[in-house]
Amino acid sequence: MFSDELQKYDWDDTTAAIMSKTAADVDRALAKERHTVDDFMALISPAAAPRLEEMARLSRALTQKRFGKTISMYIPMYITNSCTNSCVYCGFNRHNKMERVILTPGQIKDECEAIRRLGPFENLLIVTGENPRLAGTDYLEEALKVCRPYFNNLTIEVMPLSAEDYSRLTHAGLNGVVCFQETYNRARYKVYHPAGMKSNFEWRLNGYDRMGSAGVHKIGMGVLIGLEDWRTDVTMMARHLLYLRRHYWRTRYSVNFPRMRPSEGHFQPNVVMSDRELAQLTFAFRIFDPDVDISFSTRESPDFRNNIATLGVTSMSAGSKTDPGGYATYPQSLEQFAVSDERSPAQVEADIRRLGYEVVWKDWDKIFD
Repeated sequence: MFSDELQKYDWDDTTAAIMSKTAADVDRALAKERHTVDDFMALISPAAAPRLEEMARLSRALTQKRFGKTISMYIPMYITNSCTNSCVYCGFNRHNKMERVILTPGQIKDECEAIRRLGPFENLLIVTGENPRLAGTDYLEEALKVCRPYFNNLTIEVMPLSAEDYSRLTHAGLNGVVCFQETYNRARYKVYHPAGMKSNFEWRLNGYDRMGSAGVHKIGMGVLIGLEDWRTDVTMMARHLLYLRRHYWRTRYSVNFPRMRPSEGHFQPNVVMSDRELAQLTFAFRIFDPDVDISFSTRESPDFRNNIATLGVTSMSAGSKTDPGGYATYPQSLEQFAVSDERSPAQVEADIRRLGYEVVWKDWDKIFD
């Protein structure tokens, strides 16, 4: 399990190692064809900031070589905001006074039909709060069955499950699982996740092993930028990705670097990442792993997403609603977080095409296999 592997790496030592990287370390990393985590640390360090344009060119070339000039489109569908967790930064925190919604199969069907009217999406991300009693595996299995006739590729972003439950849902039509560790800082994790299932650091961290052992086709990873030092967190995630690739080599992987957005509860980020730093991280991750899917959601602004689209990103969401039933059933429900890019799917597609790229609505994994 990766929880054992993680104990080999000290948080403060990792931070110090990143900050000690020099221009010569960056030169060596950029000159190599295959990269280690140590190279990745150099590329995300302050020493690499002056090399941003060179990193962008390399990131673009590697992305086009592996994925062509394409951007895969997906859309999230929130089906419940019921949650037993107390995450201090999240709008679904159980202490927030709000109406809790659990969509019925009929309402999920209505949401699917509303999404299909928005655009020819084939990649659906089903999102829930974490309530194992009211929205557990039985509920998720039913949701997958309702959604399957409408979408070719189904991914869930839900509470961590057992390997048996992941296997069960895979047989029910599940293609992928997204799970954000949020932060790899074990000592500080409970500050942000004081109660509920999500307060169990090891259960969440080892969930990726359970996904891999259950044969999940694609695993999505991410840390929430704004909790702890972002360079240290993404380095731990890079180590985690390497571990997963060694142990579950048949699985495909994606990474996401969501910057904290305003939400109900008004938690203020501890760390603010600039646009240039997010670009640097994107380029560094592409150079580190040319095969990984890098995804950007509507948390980011239209201008930034347009600027980054040709430089390393391979998938984007569009037309997103982050409230349960937001497309048809409850359009005024409380959002999990504020959306920054409010363009329609057609507008996003038009902007991508103007950049000389093609929009892929179905699963690009199957195109490039």
